[in-house]
Amino acid sequence: MRLEEIREEINRLYLSEKLLLIADVWDSIAQSNNELPMPEWQKKELDLRYQSYKAGSQNLHDWVSVHERLRMKYR
Repeated sequence: MRLEEIREEINRLYLSEKLLLIADVWDSIAQSNNELPMPEWQKKELDLRYQSYKAGSQNLHDWVSVHERLRMKYR
């Protein structure tokens, strides 16, 4: 089936069916996420950040405080 045909089929679905389809697509992506390539520079950056975290040299913030700061900033 071609992409345009898939789009046409999707347009015929009810909203609830589209939402279920989206969940199925995300699930299939999550199952195959180990197939997604990661650039070498990104691996190196993650390694550096992890080492920094293990050494205790990062300023860490919990999600609640980060969320609150963002809410205050963009009110």
